[in-house]
Amino acid sequence: MAVTAVQAIRRMRGGAQSQLMLGADANLWVVKFKNNPQHLRVLANELIATRIAEAVGLSVPKSDVVEVSEWLIANSPEMMVDLGRGARERCASGLQFGSRFVGGLMPGQVVDYLPEPQMDEVRNLAEFAGMLAVDKWTGNCNGRQAVFDRKPRERKYRATFIDQGYCFNAGEWTFPDAPLRGVFARNQVYARVRGWESFEPWLTRVEEFAAEELWKVAEEIPPEWYGGDPAVIEQLMETLLQRRSRVRELIGQFRESNREPFPEWGSARSIVVPRRFDAIAGSGRFVM
Repeated sequence: MAVTAVQAIRRMRGGAQSQLMLGADANLWVVKFKNNPQHLRVLANELIATRIAEAVGLSVPKSDVVEVSEWLIANSPEMMVDLGRGARERCASGLQFGSRFVGGLMPGQVVDYLPEPQMDEVRNLAEFAGMLAVDKWTGNCNGRQAVFDRKPRERKYRATFIDQGYCFNAGEWTFPDAPLRGVFARNQVYARVRGWESFEPWLTRVEEFAAEELWKVAEEIPPEWYGGDPAVIEQLMETLLQRRSRVRELIGQFRESNREPFPEWGSARSIVVPRRFDAIAGSGRFVM
């Protein structure tokens, strides 16, 4: 059953123009709407890729379908979508994608940037290698995004990987692979990678991801998020199953790029990456 939204709090930063909302379950949810400016399918992308990353054992927010009533939208004047050139429309009602707000109702400190000394001390820094495997598998065409939070009185932060909307090439559901797509903007998070063992256990879990588990995730997607044609999402799932065996190859292409992300992983041949892809790697900050 979907979580019912009961209150709109504020609009979040980012191109999807998500809304921070209180659910009937007493949790805060970052809600992406069907009529967001990016694409209808980014809702499906978010739920599929977040559930995959969670199953692999990575730190992602809890995700769910959130139902937003027409009454709540009509009585929340700030629930609008900017379409550009001064045009606006109300957020769509019905079933939307929800991502649990990092920090919850009583947050400590949540940031989307850390200086180098604090970044080196992130509790789960090794997970960036695991998330790279998932991003390469799912064809994330945006830069990898994460937020960092710590509880009151804690000194070290923990990374949570957010915004999976541009997996599967956003609304295209294609996989135009390129070395710098789906990677974090700062090489620092990959500096401790010394070989394939640094990607474990996540890489093996990706390569051995059970077909029945992937189909179970697909069944949770509201058909309206992909146009209602089951053949479309079936094709996406079949492609994902086929791509499991290519993840090492795709990571290898990133390793051999002129960004040289893994300085501790022996010598690597450098290849020139087109500038347009280099720009993609650093795009976006805390986009929900």
